[in-house]
Amino acid sequence: MTELARVPVLGTGAPLPRVVRLPGVYRTQEDTAFLASVALAEPLPAGTRVLDVCTGTGALAVAAARAGAEHVLAVDIGRRAVWTTRLNARRHRVPVTARRVSALDLVPERGFDLVLANPPYVPCAEPGVPSGCDRAWDAGPLGRDLVDPLCDAMPALLSDRGVMMMVHSEVTGVDATLDRLRAHGLTAEVAARTTIPFGPVMRERADFLAAVGLIEPGQSTEDLVVVRATR
Repeated sequence: MTELARVPVLGTGAPLPRVVRLPGVYRTQEDTAFLASVALAEPLPAGTRVLDVCTGTGALAVAAARAGAEHVLAVDIGRRAVWTTRLNARRHRVPVTARRVSALDLVPERGFDLVLANPPYVPCAEPGVPSGCDRAWDAGPLGRDLVDPLCDAMPALLSDRGVMMMVHSEVTGVDATLDRLRAHGLTAEVAARTTIPFGPVMRERADFLAAVGLIEPGQSTEDLVVVRATR
């Protein structure tokens, strides 16, 4: 497994735009900024088609359009997230199409050259489908309820030259993501890694995560990784 050097979460020149957020929409946080700083460090080639999965505020979609993407599709199952993305695209005067649909239900006529994914990835004890704000982070007992299906969907979503960049916590299982992508014939590696303090959700669940062996007792930080996959 190839890993690049650790990078700061909010380094100089991180390409995230300022965005507004409707109530109930996932707040742009360190993981979003980290993914943007890795995936959008350089201008995108002319004609690039981008898919932003679980778009939330649309910050990544807007950043991709500002970086030169010709076509940006942002998807989310939350109605307010879609409205927020459209509002932010209009504020920044960039061409972003926002749709209320799961990326798993997309059947693109053409694949995407860059897929950006910041899916829910925090393990939770409660079974069932999360609702409200919780669905922005709750991802089943291992944190992989959406990560695994997204890995499975990548061959259908990527163009021949396509690249996927997904951010998630080490708690979610880095090797499991790499193995899942490779099982579909993709080349996968860790593109970058950084360490951050636990946020409110992780702090609240620290006892549960320690009890099931996903973190060490007393642990208060986590590694975020950006996984890169290509054909």
